[in-house]
Amino acid sequence: MLSRRALLTTVLGLLAVLLTPLHASAFTPKPPPLTTPWTNQVSVTDPLPEYPRPQLTRSEWQSLNGVWQFAPTSDLNNPPTGSLPEEVLVPYPIESALSGIQRHEDRMYYKRTFTVPAGWSGRQVQLNFGAVMWQSKVWVNGVLFGVHEGGYDAFSYDITSALRAGSNEIVVGVWAPVDSEDIPLGKQRINRGGIWYTPSSGIWQSVWLEPTQATWITRLDTIPNVAAGGLDLTVQASSAGQAVRAEVLSGGQVVGEATGVSGTQFRVPVPNAHLWSPDDPFLYDVRVSLGDDSVGGYFGMRSVGKAMLGGFLRPTLNGKFVYALGTLDQGFWPDGLYTAPTDDALRFDLEQQKALGFTMVRKHIKVEPARWFYWADKLGLMVWQDMPSLVAGRNASATGEARYESELRRMVESHKQITSIVQWIPFNEGWGEFEAGRIADLVKSLDPSRLVNHNSGSNCCDSDPDPGNGDVIDDHMYVGPGIARAPSTTRVLQLGEYGGLGLHVPGHEWPSGNSFAYEMLPTSDALTTRYVQITSQLPDLINGSGLSGSVYTEPTDVEDEINGFYTYDRQVQKMDFARVRAVNQQVLAAANGTTLPTGKLVSFRVTTPSYTNRYLRHIDGVANTDVIDAASNQTLKQDATFWVRPGLSNSSCYSFESRNFPGQYLRQRDLRIYKEANPDPADATFCAHPGLSGGGTSLESAARPGYYLRHRNSEVWLDPNPGADTDASFRDDATWNLVPAWWRSGADLAVGQVRTFRVTTAGYTDRVLRHRDGLARTDVIDVNSSLTDRQDASFVVRPGLAESSCYSLESVNFPGQYLRHSNYRLQKASDDGTDTFRKDATFCAQPPRAGGAGNVSLQSINYPTYYVRHASELVYIATASGANPWDGGGSYDADTTWADQPGLGG
Repeated sequence: MLSRRALLTTVLGLLAVLLTPLHASAFTPKPPPLTTPWTNQVSVTDPLPEYPRPQLTRSEWQSLNGVWQFAPTSDLNNPPTGSLPEEVLVPYPIESALSGIQRHEDRMYYKRTFTVPAGWSGRQVQLNFGAVMWQSKVWVNGVLFGVHEGGYDAFSYDITSALRAGSNEIVVGVWAPVDSEDIPLGKQRINRGGIWYTPSSGIWQSVWLEPTQATWITRLDTIPNVAAGGLDLTVQASSAGQAVRAEVLSGGQVVGEATGVSGTQFRVPVPNAHLWSPDDPFLYDVRVSLGDDSVGGYFGMRSVGKAMLGGFLRPTLNGKFVYALGTLDQGFWPDGLYTAPTDDALRFDLEQQKALGFTMVRKHIKVEPARWFYWADKLGLMVWQDMPSLVAGRNASATGEARYESELRRMVESHKQITSIVQWIPFNEGWGEFEAGRIADLVKSLDPSRLVNHNSGSNCCDSDPDPGNGDVIDDHMYVGPGIARAPSTTRVLQLGEYGGLGLHVPGHEWPSGNSFAYEMLPTSDALTTRYVQITSQLPDLINGSGLSGSVYTEPTDVEDEINGFYTYDRQVQKMDFARVRAVNQQVLAAANGTTLPTGKLVSFRVTTPSYTNRYLRHIDGVANTDVIDAASNQTLKQDATFWVRPGLSNSSCYSFESRNFPGQYLRQRDLRIYKEANPDPADATFCAHPGLSGGGTSLESAARPGYYLRHRNSEVWLDPNPGADTDASFRDDATWNLVPAWWRSGADLAVGQVRTFRVTTAGYTDRVLRHRDGLARTDVIDVNSSLTDRQDASFVVRPGLAESSCYSLESVNFPGQYLRHSNYRLQKASDDGTDTFRKDATFCAQPPRAGGAGNVSLQSINYPTYYVRHASELVYIATASGANPWDGGGSYDADTTWADQPGLGG
């Protein structure tokens, strides 16, 4: 029998075994709600093993990622001395399945031991954290090294003084209040749902050790200076004023070198610089030394600015307008939440967006780990970087505003070395917005090398009045695309969010059962077609309204939001990616002036400064430019409107047919431009090139290569391109914006006459459009029908209430009431004087659709891909493929084509 003392020793021993965390090999993450292709690739002994900081690398380092001890707590002032009862996989946030905790705690402790490699003896040891959400306290061997506040920035401690031989202990205490306090947190919410997501608390980026010298390099601020042919470098170090040396390398060969002192900017020459762009994301390496401390890094040579190009203020990359076609990338994962399961997963999202043809990513109210930016730099995606917002819907306290501003400063200052970032966005839709004008100026003062957008979606939601400063006017419009404002002489115009098209994919959705999108589609094909339709509207906004960038919502589903190209688990492609890429490439080609919209009506706007109110038109058969505005007469507007046709002599080029003189084309004869019938095909064919002035398009004659369509003294000629960069007048005069046509209707209706519109679909040609009980439908009505039925089927054609080149249809027997669409259904209603009614009641007459037997189709002016269509006796506006049961189908063209004939009730 055991003695009392021996029994006590045995019991205590058993308790110690029970309370000691299991070895890391026994740790298993919890099952996530959805499994990504990388979930099972996560190592529990060495997760995220890649060096975490590609912009500042050291050859020696030790990862501290892996299994740590864990415990919730109510007291962060007294670190625990014994073992903690749970295990957590660092660096996955505690709410994630990969962490092994999968719940939220307001306060918590992490603990682990480590041994310093013997080879580091005599050097300083730095303990680095990529990011901890939100406040952290760090003890090493019982010594408190600091308190850090901020969930999105890296921080470090020199822990050399506390180290001892053999095993050392780290304790990290974390306070994660989420939205119970005023802190920058983006979309994290304790009570998730809708557009608000599961929190990501605790250590959520890598933790590592590395040895340094007594004075060491802490950051490289790399600002490419293309104009000066060098890299403007500031070497941040633990002590300012220290001698530093920098080398720039390409392919392992030194191409430039310079010396300077830490904390002060100096220039390293980069001769004949190879510039970085989305099409060519070339990166240089950089090697910097301070005494015996040496680090590596990289950068891309590129410039960011803005300039008047093609008649609009545009953002520039390397002096050129590059349309920012982007996505709203929120950076959430169903297994790791804020933290991608692996580096391959982190890269995957960006690779897919690049493969789809996007040139930009808007990183939405989250700041990613350094390796995410590395992949954006390497793959060639411009980044619009949001600042994580304070809580939406409430005014922050003075403490909250101070926290926000402190983190904003650190975000900007710690990311100056990121090549791909071209724009900073402090606020989104006014969430937590305060003193936006001052904040925009602050960001610009911190980083004058990039554009600043004071508030993305400043036309929306919680936004304060626009202060008018910064570099950007940014609207949001769902589903869109659309804009509420115009660019100015100081601010470019962009569409910060649009789209949000959704599709259910059973088995691949967050299990809340509350999934949603801004518009739901029934099938992958319908979703793809709808994406193509709305995205195809961007060129009109780019060329006609000066739009310079757009952000589609979004690359992947996120929790309840199911509007991604991929499901949240990245397992299912929800659209036909080949079609997505094709339309994206068409948008980019339209933006750079090389692709024109065949089959559409356009007008040619002059881009020469001081003459941008002039348009190409024909007068008595001769091409000239003339001032045209909304008050201009019908003849002038129609003379300035042309159909874009495939080139008569070369189908890869273009010909321009007169709107009001069918069969007559713009052609050159003895270098002068005329409108004539039956021209020589080559004389009437022009090939599109990027605008010579840097925006819009320039049109080269197929008959006379090297000669371009240009205006001079209001006349329009072909002139040879002098090819001299100094000839700004020629470049401007030979650059045009092909904008939405001054005359929007491609077919004519008789204004003031009473007309009836007969169905042309085979088997239903005895039916006509009529209203009954206020709703539009089709019925069998003829000259023998009752007067009421005949009048219900008769409409007075009026100039369009919203646009005089289109039409509105006024009821004969209910004067002052018009056909309008509401929730897609056509109905009869009184003009309430609103812009919405006027647009809903305006239809542009177009030629009969292919396969239609009538003489006109009626296109909605505010839903430009939608036409008036009958379906099962009822009448809607419908698109060729969409979410509604009346959209698309084999009879769509016939059902949207009508026979315009004298009114039955007139």
